[in-house]
Amino acid sequence: MKRISLVTLSLLGSALAACSADLPNEPDTTPPPGSTSGAQDTTYDHDNSGPSPWEIIDRLQKEGPPKYTSRVHSCPKIRVRTLGAVLTSLGVNVGNQAGLSAGDLYRNGGNALGAPNFANRIRENIGVTTSGASREFDIFAAAAQEVIDNVPTLERCKVGGQPAQLFDATDACRADGITCIIGTPATTAHLEFCNLTVQQAADGDHAVGKRLAVAAMLAAAYTCE
Repeated sequence: MKRISLVTLSLLGSALAACSADLPNEPDTTPPPGSTSGAQDTTYDHDNSGPSPWEIIDRLQKEGPPKYTSRVHSCPKIRVRTLGAVLTSLGVNVGNQAGLSAGDLYRNGGNALGAPNFANRIRENIGVTTSGASREFDIFAAAAQEVIDNVPTLERCKVGGQPAQLFDATDACRADGITCIIGTPATTAHLEFCNLTVQQAADGDHAVGKRLAVAAMLAAAYTCE
């Protein structure tokens, strides 16, 4: 009986050894070079250069919570009536009845622009909203050609009696014209942006590029106060 048990155990051990030999080898779990895990010398170096908790607490005590500072330090939008005055001063006809003209978009865009509704005792929304900023850019895009054409005739753009121009004969942007429409001295960055927008217009259409450049600069200057 004892001999039979030994034989049985021997056969069972042989069977287990054969089965284990048939099992596939464990895959290599070594992380590839550059991974975010590994040994002490290869572990990912996390950026810990952010402000400390004490700095954040000190800033909150001095400036107040974000809910408060977002209101105090935010930039209110330009008022609807002021936007009309700006357009008029740039030579845009805000009374234009043509569909999708700058005047049409301005006069019929009161809801999007957050205009006041005095009949219902609703004051003007002075916050910069997505709908308001979108409508304002549409207005500037529609008004761009009028602005380009009228800048040389505007008194506000003349210096020493000499008219300004937004573009020269080669469609290059001019600093005097940009200064006139944005109300602050044009910088090298303004000129670079303007020229890049003109040169990279779709299908090389400089006319489209000039309108886009003017609309973008107006939006940057007048989206908020």
